[in-house]
Amino acid sequence: MEKDYGLDTLCPGEIAFVKSLNSKGPLRRRLLDMGLVEGTRVECLGMSPGGDPKAFLVRGAVLALRAGDCRDIVIE
Repeated sequence: MEKDYGLDTLCPGEIAFVKSLNSKGPLRRRLLDMGLVEGTRVECLGMSPGGDPKAFLVRGAVLALRAGDCRDIVIE
C-alpha cells in the first residue's frame, strides 16, 4: 500500500498533484475555493526563513499556507 504524503512535505522547487483534502468545515471550503481540488498541479516556490508558511503556485496564483493546513492536503 502506498503511503500518503501531505503538502507540507513538498520542498522548494518540487511539484506534486493534489490527491485529496482531509480538511473539514470552513478550512476545506476555503482550500477548495483557492483551487486545491483533486488533480491540481502544485509547485512549492519557497518558504519563510522560519520554514512556515510555505509559498505554492496553484493555477497561476501564489498561495502562502501554514504547515498545519498543508498536512491535510494529500499529494501524489
